[in-house]
Amino acid sequence: MSNEELEALREQLDDVNLQLLELINKRAGLVQEIGKVKSRAGQNRFDPVRERKMLDMITENNEGPFETSTMQHLFKQIFQASLELQEDDNRKALLVSRKKKPEDTIVDLKGEKVGDGQQRLVMGPCSVESYEQVYEVASAMKEQGLNLLRGGAFKPRSSPYDFQGLGKEGLEILRRVANELDMSVISEIMNPQDVEMAADYVDVIQIGARNMQNFDLLKEAGSHQTPVLLKRGLSATIDEFMKAAEYVLANGNNNLILCERGIRTYEKATRNTLDISAVPILKKETHLPVLVDVTHSTGRRDLLEPTAKAALAIGADGVMAEVHPDPAVALSDSAQQMDINQFHSFVQNLRDAGLYK
Repeated sequence: MSNEELEALREQLDDVNLQLLELINKRAGLVQEIGKVKSRAGQNRFDPVRERKMLDMITENNEGPFETSTMQHLFKQIFQASLELQEDDNRKALLVSRKKKPEDTIVDLKGEKVGDGQQRLVMGPCSVESYEQVYEVASAMKEQGLNLLRGGAFKPRSSPYDFQGLGKEGLEILRRVANELDMSVISEIMNPQDVEMAADYVDVIQIGARNMQNFDLLKEAGSHQTPVLLKRGLSATIDEFMKAAEYVLANGNNNLILCERGIRTYEKATRNTLDISAVPILKKETHLPVLVDVTHSTGRRDLLEPTAKAALAIGADGVMAEVHPDPAVALSDSAQQMDINQFHSFVQNLRDAGLYK
C-alpha cells in the first residue's frame, strides 16, 4: 500500500470519527430531553426494558466485522454515560464530596475544632482496663495540653479468646475520667443497638475498620448527632471508604471524621501498610477532617514517631496513637503502645520538628 493510499484511508477514518462524534452528541442531547420528560412525569431514569430492546436491535442489525458481544459492550458504555447525563453534577455528587460542599467540615469537640486547620493528637490506651490506668494516661495527656481521649471499651478481636473489653463499664470509666479532667471521649461501638446508650458516655462514636461496612451500624450512627469517627476498612478502597462515610451523612449526621489506619497488603514488616497518600486524596475529594492512626497502621512502637511526622507533614488534621502506663502487661496490642515517658518524648519531638504546636 502506497503512502497516498494510507493517507486517503486515514482521511476517511477521520471523517467517520467526526460523524461518530456528531451522532453521539446528538444522541446525548436526545437523552437529556428524554430525561426532562421523565422527570416531569415522575418516571425513573433507568428503564431496563427499553435498554434490552435497544440491545436486541443492535444484535439484529450488526453486520460486523465487530462481534455482536463487542458492539453490545460499546453501546452499554454509551447507555451508561447517557444515563448519567440525566443528572446534573450537583445531584451526582456524594454528600461527602467537595462538589457538594466546597468548604471544610469542622467537628467541634468541646472547643477542639477538628478540621479547622490546627493539627491535633488523639491519644489513649488501646483497651480500658481500669480507672487508674485511664486516669494515668489522661493526666499525662493533660500535661501536654491534649484533650481528645480515646480508649476501647468494646473490642473487636480476631480471636474469640482475646480480651474483648469491659463494655459499658469501660465507657463509664472513660466518661468519669473525662469529666474530672475536662476532656472529650472517643470510643468504638460495634452494635447498632448500643449507639443510643453510648451517646450518654462518649463525645465521638468510633466505627472501627472491621465495621466500616456494617451498614446497619453506619445508618444508626448517622441517625444521631453524636460525632462519628470512621476508620478505613482493612482492605477497603478509598472509594469504598467514601461511600461508607456517605451512609452516615445520608442519614443526617454531618459531624463525621475520617481515619486512615493502614490497609492489608502482602507486607509483613508492619501490622498493616499505612496508605499515606490517602490523606491528600481524601482532603481533596471530601470536605471531611482526616486523621491518621499510626498505631494500628504500623503495629510497631518504633515507627510511631516517623509515621506521625509523615502524617502531619502531608496534611492530616490529626494523629491517633496509643499510650499505656505499662505496655508489657497491656491486655491488648502491647507491642504497639507507648509508655508514659515515650509518649512525652513523642509529643516533644513532634514539637521540636515544627510539626505540632
